[in-house]
Amino acid sequence: MAGCALSLALLAAVPAAAQDLQSRAVAPPAQDAPVPNAAPGIAEDQVQFSASGLEYDTNADVVTATGEVRMFRQGDRLRADKVVWNRKTGKVVATGNIAVTNPQGDIAYGDEINLTDSLKDGVIDNMLVVLEQGGRLAAKQGTRDLNGTVELRTAAYTPCAVTNAAGCPKDPTWKITAVRVTYRPDRQRIFYSGAKLHLFGLPGVPLPSFSNPVGGGSDNGLLSPNFNYSRANGLEFALPYYFKLAPNKGLTITPHVFTSVLPMLQADYSALSTRGAFRVSAYATESRRSDDLSTANTTETERAFRGYVDGIARYQLSSNWTASGSLRLTTDRTFLRRYDISRDDRLRSTASLERIDDSSYFALTGWYVQTLRVNDSQGMQPIALPELDYRKRYTDPLLGGTLQLQLNTLALTRTEGQDTQRAFASAQWDLRKLTRWGQEVTFTAFARADAYNTNDTLATAVESYRGLEGFHGRAIGALAVDVKWPFIGSFLGGTQRFTPRVQIVASPKLANQSLPNEDSRSVDLDTSNLFALNRFPGYDRFEDSSRATYGAEWAVDLPGVSLDATVGQSYRLDARPSIFANGTGLSDRWSDIVGRTELRFRDSVSLTHRYRLDKDNLKVRRNEVDATVGSRSTYVLVGYLRLNRDIFPAIEDLADREELRVGGRVQFARFWSAFGSAVVDMTNKGEDPLSQSDGFDPIRHRLGVQYEDDCIRLGATWRRYYNDTGDARKGNSFLLSLALTNLGR
Repeated sequence: MAGCALSLALLAAVPAAAQDLQSRAVAPPAQDAPVPNAAPGIAEDQVQFSASGLEYDTNADVVTATGEVRMFRQGDRLRADKVVWNRKTGKVVATGNIAVTNPQGDIAYGDEINLTDSLKDGVIDNMLVVLEQGGRLAAKQGTRDLNGTVELRTAAYTPCAVTNAAGCPKDPTWKITAVRVTYRPDRQRIFYSGAKLHLFGLPGVPLPSFSNPVGGGSDNGLLSPNFNYSRANGLEFALPYYFKLAPNKGLTITPHVFTSVLPMLQADYSALSTRGAFRVSAYATESRRSDDLSTANTTETERAFRGYVDGIARYQLSSNWTASGSLRLTTDRTFLRRYDISRDDRLRSTASLERIDDSSYFALTGWYVQTLRVNDSQGMQPIALPELDYRKRYTDPLLGGTLQLQLNTLALTRTEGQDTQRAFASAQWDLRKLTRWGQEVTFTAFARADAYNTNDTLATAVESYRGLEGFHGRAIGALAVDVKWPFIGSFLGGTQRFTPRVQIVASPKLANQSLPNEDSRSVDLDTSNLFALNRFPGYDRFEDSSRATYGAEWAVDLPGVSLDATVGQSYRLDARPSIFANGTGLSDRWSDIVGRTELRFRDSVSLTHRYRLDKDNLKVRRNEVDATVGSRSTYVLVGYLRLNRDIFPAIEDLADREELRVGGRVQFARFWSAFGSAVVDMTNKGEDPLSQSDGFDPIRHRLGVQYEDDCIRLGATWRRYYNDTGDARKGNSFLLSLALTNLGR
């Protein structure tokens, strides 16, 4: 206790309060009731007890038990130094190191307890109730009735710790004092009258008559409010209210009130069942929106209904069958940004039915895409309904290999663009062998038959994506052999592994250009697809060339340090013209050089570097770095990306760009931390002639400070967006958040 002297002195200097929330120096009654030495054959509703000493006054019919007294009756337990039991009146008076536990696990402490012989009701002086779910109640005096309801006057409640890290007493971060407090264990809820909220020991803030759960459950009530300010909407105040519709269902209604625009209503509904769950959120308001999104100074606006729906569901119908779906729709392209709900530029709604077992997979899927991009036409967005995919794997069908069969069909529809239907059947056989010299050799044979039907091809601007109108087919075949030869040995007190790898793939010329390209447009060579059988993403394009791919992996594992590096390149064995566009790194016979390096130092440093070097002059075509330095409480995140691929803009959506992302958090005190993040566009006109950036153009940033301990989270955040998109205006926004344990959290 010597280290707690200062804390005790400070508490002593404060005028004594009617509520003592500090823990009592007494152990609660043991859980292993009834008492060990109870007489056999006692009825369940009778009191069982044990004590070191026992006196019985036959004239007064008074039993006095002293020394480690234990009493038990129907889940109620009492521990005290002395208990006087008047059997005529049924009154039980306990004194000295008293603790009473109810069947719910709550523990009540006091200086003196007056109970009935049922142990279920009575009066307790200097009462402290430690709740089983966490938190505590204290009062000068309290009563408990036969139902277990506790009534306290001039009381206090807190879920916060009342001791510091050294175990010394301290004031809780926040507490509620009230003229009257009622705790109902049957509802796991506390009710207040004449209450005040005290934060960090400051003068109390008056509260209306309200109640809160003690933890581990939910009930109707207000949740934590939020305060926000933005240039477009002004000051915002949001106060959610939760409706508990059932133990597994809940609805939260949140009115958002603004000073510059009309209010917005938000509703969140969620339900959980034995087979799955779903959640849906909806926003609705009316405000002016800009129809002209391409100019910096928008003038024409209209007042209209605006809203957003976001839902997700997943149900496990059986051990193999699963149904899932998501819904994301909004009324216009700037609503989500203006009200700071999301920064996504596309919203996708999906529905899927899946069956999975140990050797097969089946999926029936559909999706709809809503674009929020400024220059995109909604009529050109594909609607996939349906996509059917079935896969079956056979083990050891031939020479000990693995055979996988796949059937796939897809229908894409556009209201103002090209429509495509596709179906294919494929088979892939893989055989993996280990030689006696340690090489890992994998043989692969692949065959596929495609059927396509295409309409309105002229609606697609890029000619190489269109394909030919009408029905067309394609046959695909490929053979491959892949050899890895790992070498393992000791290195600087650890181990290292060096693995050279060579792959040969042979495939005949295919009818690629006669078919539409819907899912194989964005091609970028890296280590993830360097040794792939087909370097195109998706199914609509297949690499029809014979090639040799070679590379190596070096992995080092030292105490606390690991390094994993991969580098490789490919060479086309035939002189057939490439179907890859210039700038992909695969258009010439020699591909660009790609690599990936990952470095980890304990849990404090993580660095990943991905790159692509031009095969002719080693110019960096892709340079990407992701780094994390620090601990869980204090860290820095850095992300850098530079694409210099020189791909013609009409060929691919992803233009050359240079971007820097930084973020971090600094814990400057035990419970205090500062955080921030920023995204900077470093693209210049030399990299992208259409870019408006000057080489250092901030996109957005965020700075904030937060206090968080065991029972409160308080934060303030400043955000700034630097770009205008219609009525989603650039400017500053400020957010103040407060969350208290068991109070709307």
